[in-house]
Amino acid sequence: MSFTLFADARLALARDSLAGLSTGDALGERYAPPATAVVPGDDGPGAWADPSGVAEPGAGSLPPAPWSWTDDTEMACSVVAELAAAGTIDRDRLALAFAERCDARRGYGAGAMLILRLIRSGTPWPVAAASAFDGQGSCGNGAAMRVGPLGAYFADSTARAAAQARASAEVTHAHPEGIAGAVAVAVAAALAARARLDGHRPAPARLLAGVAAVVDAGTEVHRGVHTAVGLLGRPLSRVVAALGNGARVTAQDTVAFTLWVAATHLDDYPAAIRTCVRAGGDVDTTAAIAGAVVAAYTGVGTSGGVPAAWLAAREPLPAWLP
Repeated sequence: MSFTLFADARLALARDSLAGLSTGDALGERYAPPATAVVPGDDGPGAWADPSGVAEPGAGSLPPAPWSWTDDTEMACSVVAELAAAGTIDRDRLALAFAERCDARRGYGAGAMLILRLIRSGTPWPVAAASAFDGQGSCGNGAAMRVGPLGAYFADSTARAAAQARASAEVTHAHPEGIAGAVAVAVAAALAARARLDGHRPAPARLLAGVAAVVDAGTEVHRGVHTAVGLLGRPLSRVVAALGNGARVTAQDTVAFTLWVAATHLDDYPAAIRTCVRAGGDVDTTAAIAGAVVAAYTGVGTSGGVPAAWLAAREPLPAWLP
């Protein structure tokens, strides 16, 4: 179906996705294991978090409020603010927004902090981004964690969602995998939001195939998404062993897993978040990414959507967000 989205409708979709991202981020942070290396699929300490606290919304077993969000949400809010102001991504402006709004207490990684400090001190973002990791650029999951609302905003065009996701990623992630991760998540969110408007849930394999068709075929992210198709319906332990759970904090071991979760639980936001919690690893980020994609489809406060009680428990979003 071909359709035209006006600015207010785009922002409504983006805001629902942001609600899913920020709530997943904030709740996932409460279940994140200690910051130690965990081999994806390992059943050792820290590999699997206790999911009992997210068994049922409103069942009295949730963590006490407020749930504080992390850098995932802070950066996603800057992306949404940029879209609200201009309807497109201006990389110079977005880079400066990331740098100026960066609050180190939100859990930014050391590499991200270095890049943002360089930008804040006047270093052009292409130079700052390219300087990371001895000139390789970052392949971390940071560009993917913040981009879901952008995909929902461009629900009418996966090509534009991909191009805008690439622009939003390049200001901090010069590595092809980091960029591919952002493109994959944005396209998944665009397809989810489009399915919401069409009134038809896509089959999990079809959703993942739609993502794979747009992502650079030479990347590990692309191969991971293809692998995820063959893992649909498989036990979580097997999925984590094959795709990762974000424990290495790279796009390669985060994005395919989160899209498997989103494709599997596209109409059930609580189930998607519980799955991320059970998988362990970088829980706040996997829950943020999967939550953004699923909420683009389900919305907020609906059956299967972001529970109102969860949203109320989440720390309020920044006052500067329009």
